[in-house]
Amino acid sequence: MSACRADARRPSVSADGLADNRAARDRTLARVRSALGKKLPDAQAKANAEANVTIHRHGPRPRMPANLRERFIERARDMSSTVESIAAISDVPRAIAHYLDTLAPEIGGQPRAGVCWPEFATLDWSAAGLSIVSRPTLGNDRLGITGCFCAIAETGTIVITSGAATPTATAILPDTHVAIVRAERIVSGMEEAFALIRAEQGATPRALNLISGPSRTGDIEQTIVLGAHGPFRVHLLVVG
Repeated sequence: MSACRADARRPSVSADGLADNRAARDRTLARVRSALGKKLPDAQAKANAEANVTIHRHGPRPRMPANLRERFIERARDMSSTVESIAAISDVPRAIAHYLDTLAPEIGGQPRAGVCWPEFATLDWSAAGLSIVSRPTLGNDRLGITGCFCAIAETGTIVITSGAATPTATAILPDTHVAIVRAERIVSGMEEAFALIRAEQGATPRALNLISGPSRTGDIEQTIVLGAHGPFRVHLLVVG
């Protein structure tokens, strides 16, 4: 975790630096394509790949219930997430304040301050007694509040795609991660999640995070320990 926190404090890469990285990547991939004898233009190769994905049949899959929302909540709790249902986004600050109150005996103090994604910056945090700022975490924030691209009912998983407005570190570095899940964005399985990413974002994002409950490890004596490489706790607010 210390290495991750150090990385979070590094200056952001400049636009020129990212362009140089992309150019180097493109040159490397061009050499690979040449060595493999692939002469098709990039656009045609992409079209061929998309056509293959479209016609590819899914393998055997478990039967899913009609109510994906209930299934997601059930599986998320199986993965040690805590879950609360709320009616509207405006209820988020109150719900988080109540959740933090329940944590007080466990953590010996309430992390009433934290960071959130830009889409939640205008919520009335102060009315709920919270001090929440919209910025990427610096590595020492105890509470991180995010949304998610979608959620997967089959596994109780939330999907986070990287981007300037959706910094991944906010979901990974703080001890407590609260994620807002819109009920209409709950899909059946990973197949639907990836199809939704292709349909709405086109190109695959630079990073894709599938989060199923708190960080955990069983390396030592096969005993599960939470918070080993990320948040100790994940709380999901299902909206709608």
